Amino acid sequence: MIRGMDHAPGHLPTTEAAVTALRALAAAYAREIEVTHDIGADRTSRRTAAGVGVTTDPDGSLPHEAYVEFGGLPRVEVRLYPEDDAQITVEGIPCDDIARDDVPAFCRSVFDGLAHVRTRRFPPGYRLVVPLPGDRAHTERFPVILLSPWLSRHLR
Repeated sequence: MIRGMDHAPGHLPTTEAAVTALRALAAAYAREIEVTHDIGADRTSRRTAAGVGVTTDPDGSLPHEAYVEFGGLPRVEVRLYPEDDAQITVEGIPCDDIARDDVPAFCRSVFDGLAHVRTRRFPPGYRLVVPLPGDRAHTERFPVILLSPWLSRHLR
């Protein structure tokens, strides 16, 4: 369990808990981290129809979204959504629909160098593969134009 978090490992019940876990990862990997918070239905990206001055959801809750940017290479950005999912962008490749509970493991795989790029000759293509706990992996296809020097070093 990460110090300062009072819940079971792997379960991140709130956006703030996920941000705390990402701050701990940044410290463990000696990376700078920048966090921006958007709180309220009128500020979060998925609630553009909330209306002017409406800050809570219909159930009375206050949605909390966060954007996290890690310094160093590879470039990693995380957008944590109030709906318990996230988008993680690695070297310009957006990986959508990552469960909030998987965000720390996903980032750890990238920072540990376990993430890699698979190539295919026919039809030609590239896929970013990020291993996750439980013999799972997140795979994201991307065009050759996004093949950065970091991604090129992790070709398999």
